[in-house]
Amino acid sequence: MINSTVDDNGHAQIPDHQHHCHCCHFHSQNQHKPIPKCLPKRIILVRHGESEGNRDDAMYTVTPDYRIPLTPKGIGQAKEAGSHIFDMVSDNGSSDNWKVYFYVSPYVRARSTLREIGRAFSRRRVLGVREECRIREQDFGNFQVAERMKVIKETRERFGRFFYRFPEGESAADVYDRVSSFLESLWRDIDMNRLHHDPNDDLNLVIISHGLASRVFLMKWFKWTVEQFEYLNNLGNCEFRVIQLGVGGEYSLAVHHTEEEMLEWGLSPEMISDQKWRAHASRSSWKDKCSWYIDAFFDHLANSDEDDYDEVKSNFSD
Repeated sequence: MINSTVDDNGHAQIPDHQHHCHCCHFHSQNQHKPIPKCLPKRIILVRHGESEGNRDDAMYTVTPDYRIPLTPKGIGQAKEAGSHIFDMVSDNGSSDNWKVYFYVSPYVRARSTLREIGRAFSRRRVLGVREECRIREQDFGNFQVAERMKVIKETRERFGRFFYRFPEGESAADVYDRVSSFLESLWRDIDMNRLHHDPNDDLNLVIISHGLASRVFLMKWFKWTVEQFEYLNNLGNCEFRVIQLGVGGEYSLAVHHTEEEMLEWGLSPEMISDQKWRAHASRSSWKDKCSWYIDAFFDHLANSDEDDYDEVKSNFSD
């Protein structure tokens, strides 16, 4: 097992002396450094199927959010999602060297979605499953009165979706904090081989959760800003996002998804360009590429201490 990690930018970090370990899978005829096969090939974020609360807001007034079940339509959506995920990870049945590991929110609708997705897989394909409370739905309070929640959500739109905290509940920023903690644990699981993964198999992590939890997972993974988060659209029921390992060791949405899909999700042209770059980039080139990210925070940075000295000095005097 390679003692590899992934940093805050979603880059594989492998010590140089381990690059030629026998459990690495090399991309021959490629100028990039080898990628260890023991890293996940894909991380698949799945929103639960249609719930009774999605169909009728009145459910939240009489049923605790975590106990709201799927509708019959939602059960069908989950079965269909399982079939699509199976086709993807098995290369439409042509590949035999792959496994899946599931993480699931404790909410009834997420657990039921997992149960239906699981029908697509045989037992030998499933490395394991773990219920994970940190990827649960945003807490909107306890029983939710429809008229009051309508006013509260209108206030959220004026205040900003990320920082607005629901009375007796959470903000998206609160969800970000616990999802970030989950992400750290996820990589410790991989580093320590707690998933008992055979490096000869492609590893696919399937995380069955909720719309907001999935969006803040992506935000954390790709270092998106709060402003960029505000433009993201929610996932549809049983819709999924695939973060896939590119040829150079970067994870990207653009390996599996199209530009049109990412536009529909609310990614800006700059964000999409970054995803396309990640799909083919080598791990060592990120610092050279990240100037677009730095430029988002500054009006002007000189290329060196000597460059534009007079202009820099004039900025101080303005």
